Amino acid sequence: MTTVGFSRRLAVLLLGLMGSGLAQAQADSPALEACLRAWGDNHPFGSRPTYRTLATSVKVFGRGPSTADREVTDTPALILVNPGVNVMGASEIELLNPNGWYCLRSAVNVMGGMDIKLHCRARLASASGGTTVWGGDNAAKGVTVMGAITVERVGCPDT
Repeated sequence: MTTVGFSRRLAVLLLGLMGSGLAQAQADSPALEACLRAWGDNHPFGSRPTYRTLATSVKVFGRGPSTADREVTDTPALILVNPGVNVMGASEIELLNPNGWYCLRSAVNVMGGMDIKLHCRARLASASGGTTVWGGDNAAKGVTVMGAITVERVGCPDT
């Protein structure tokens, strides 16, 4: 392979990687916009916010990794929480940054229980409406079929 051929392939690869990052940001945009609208003018992020993404896991019959965000920031942090999936078991998502503004893309819970532990001072918004079929979803933050999704505040000072 010539140097020109290698350089051309490297340039195509780099452009593809840059394009995939742009495509991901464009795919995230509707979810982030929905959460920012839900918070109204109370969020500190402006019209072009920076954010990070929290990957969640798939749990089937209670097996699979747990999801937790334990990073504590000194300033408000916008965190896009990717969809969590739980099928026939128990699942827990810990969102523990007191300065976290968590944007829940969606949660899917089928015949099981999903518990979202949210720091007392953190904020949570859903990018989509909730749907419940034969179950309980006290947070209305995802899709639940014959199960329940709960949000529990943690780290609150005793009153």
